[in-house]
Amino acid sequence: MNDSRLLLAAALCAALAACSNGSSSSSASSAPSGEPAAAGAKTIGISIQNREAQFYQQMEAGMRAEATAKGYKLVFVDANRDNAKQQSQVEDFISNKVDAIVLTPYDSTAIGSAIVEANNANIPVFTADIASTSSQGKVVAHIASDNVQGGAQAGKLICAAVGKTGKVAILDEPEVTSVQDRVKGFKDALKANCPGVTIVADIDAGGQRTKADSSMTDILQSNPDVKAVFGINDDSALGAVSAIKAANLTGKIAVVGYDATPEARAAIKSGEMYGDALQFPEQIGKLTIDTIADYFAGKTPPAVVHVNVGAYTQADAKAGK
Repeated sequence: MNDSRLLLAAALCAALAACSNGSSSSSASSAPSGEPAAAGAKTIGISIQNREAQFYQQMEAGMRAEATAKGYKLVFVDANRDNAKQQSQVEDFISNKVDAIVLTPYDSTAIGSAIVEANNANIPVFTADIASTSSQGKVVAHIASDNVQGGAQAGKLICAAVGKTGKVAILDEPEVTSVQDRVKGFKDALKANCPGVTIVADIDAGGQRTKADSSMTDILQSNPDVKAVFGINDDSALGAVSAIKAANLTGKIAVVGYDATPEARAAIKSGEMYGDALQFPEQIGKLTIDTIADYFAGKTPPAVVHVNVGAYTQADAKAGK
């Protein structure tokens, strides 16, 4: 075990000891952190693929609130978009004998081997927001937005923005299962609502703002008449906004994102973005804990728990929503 693994294991042990003593623990976002719980309470280990993302911060808040109400101990760790690190975190959860594990996988396929390890240790595994696509390992339940529906909401917003014809682009992240569903819903909505609109670019921007900025700059150079862009999350959309600003094209290209984070809502209110598919991450977090509670109580949860996705526009922003 390397030094970083030893430090993580020690921190997990400290958090779990605090749980046993009925005391609370807290730490920086890069280290394990948890909620106070009564002696003997259930402990849930949660590995988030990127705790710096606003979406996951809101999802974590929903988990914390519901766990407090139920008396569970939560131990959060940040995978920092690193599959090897996330695999190691699962191993440390197993070593510390948590009662359940929640994952938002960074690599939906590669995470399967870690899930198998948890299965072999008889620790139930749940996924939130992003599913495992591996043929290995069993996940009790997956809790997430209905991303096909959310992609359709984004597609309808694009159609409303550009009309019946025009060129649009997608800032994609194709290896992520939830994004695959979003793009499917988006494309289906274009076909159904504005079939004359054509997708002229579908670029992997990694869900990251800096890369999305660069990718949008490339799109503008190769397709100067593009009328709209769909960013598969708000970092992608805000990256596109930055590139469009730099090209002095603000207001001429409609930008639609996904999540409706506070920063994106502000951009929508100012007119820099046209709209967003609206997720409810706190609800996803709450339902994840509720689903685990049902499992602890001996119930069989549904394999997939869907949370509806809405739409957010400038009218909503100006109404203070």
